[in-house]
Amino acid sequence: MSDIIHLLPDSIANQIAAGEVIQRPASVVKELLENALDAESTSIKLIIKDAGKTSIQVIDNGKGMSETDARMAFERHATSKIKQASDLFSIKTMGFRGEALASIAAIAHVDLITKLEDQDIGHQIHIEGSDVKAQTKVSTPTGTGITVKNVFYNVPARRKFLKSDPVEMRHILDEFHRVAIANPQVHFSLFHNDNEVYYLPIQSLKARIIGLFGKSMAEKLIPVEEQTDFVKISGFITKPEASKKTQGDQFIFVNNRFIKSNYLNHAVRSAYDELISKEYFPGYFLFLELDPASIDINVHPTKTEIKFEDERLIYNYLKVSLKHALGQYSILPMLDFDAPQSAFSGFERNSDSGQSIIKPSNFTPQHPTQKPSQGDIQSWNDLYGKMSVASQSEAERNISHLEKEHLHLSEEENLLVKDQSSYIPTQLHQSYITFPVRSGLMIIDQQAAHERILYEEFLEAFQTKSIATQRELFPINISLNP
Repeated sequence: MSDIIHLLPDSIANQIAAGEVIQRPASVVKELLENALDAESTSIKLIIKDAGKTSIQVIDNGKGMSETDARMAFERHATSKIKQASDLFSIKTMGFRGEALASIAAIAHVDLITKLEDQDIGHQIHIEGSDVKAQTKVSTPTGTGITVKNVFYNVPARRKFLKSDPVEMRHILDEFHRVAIANPQVHFSLFHNDNEVYYLPIQSLKARIIGLFGKSMAEKLIPVEEQTDFVKISGFITKPEASKKTQGDQFIFVNNRFIKSNYLNHAVRSAYDELISKEYFPGYFLFLELDPASIDINVHPTKTEIKFEDERLIYNYLKVSLKHALGQYSILPMLDFDAPQSAFSGFERNSDSGQSIIKPSNFTPQHPTQKPSQGDIQSWNDLYGKMSVASQSEAERNISHLEKEHLHLSEEENLLVKDQSSYIPTQLHQSYITFPVRSGLMIIDQQAAHERILYEEFLEAFQTKSIATQRELFPINISLNP
């Protein structure tokens, strides 16, 4: 019986490998963007035609490649990222397998133009179905530009199963979002059919999120920042009231690499327990930084799945960090009341000087022999007269009576001193306001006055059933006896 086992040609082997690495045009976008980042680019342009079915082009200003490296980049398992097996446990780059470009070249027409910074001339390579058709020298800026046309041109069955342009473009946008969020230090631009879709300058993470998802995100984000000896957790989560019924805007990055993990997604969702209904999902943009030796990213060709050395510990750290962020942030707006204008409303604090002195603001002194204005007296009466409602207790009426006795001072005691320079009230120890009167010095306890005003506001709101309430961030269960 003759031998029947033989080696497959490289072209067929590359097509088989491409079936795992390149599933749709968005897969090409992901691999090309990650290669541009590994080249230390600070500016990356992505140009798409017909949702990637016709053309995908990525242009960067990275380090570029030599002529030899440009040829080697399309060989299977050729990479500059690792040299030995131990390097797999200290990977900090996006790519490392050396399969992406070989797989892309196996199922598409590829043009590569690249130049090193210290060289005057660049190099261009044209490949079709893993075969190098042309290689020339060209004049080009430092960096690399790669164009991929006619994806799956030689695999009709795979091309037939591509979805409509809007669906395929949605997948491309998903990949673009993941890379752009993870690298706010890089300028990105995206064009589709000659129309600019995104222009993202170098910016902060929050500004990058707002640039991708709209200005409305600015009011929805809660910062997260926790550091432990094992993991650093940072990023943003959305407020509970911004949760949606769809699982969109959810991103977890481990060592700046986007991953998919139902386990960690559950940790995030559990941090929102009792804050949102089960059918709603929060948005999040979270970054986990760990020792590369404690994770294994060599699990799936797309490198979106990761194995953790202690997954349960990561789960607990993540959940506690998010609960802490939610607890520190004011979920509901501040309660604000417009207090009645008092007799001292004509003064404002002097914030320019380093002293605690209150200066007049558009204040015209009264005549020394003139009585206090009816408006001033009425403002005090309005403030303290509310206690005379029928529902007050006897103790409250007594307190109100005593206060009125102090407020309705005799005419002689209420008159201001003749020296106009004494009209300026002063503040003592940031606790008391002093105001000269004919009979001596009026002293007002700021804290007591503030508390009294708030008390009156709350009492009136309670009696008119218009009191403002707000929900507890973490509701407390109380058991009451029947």
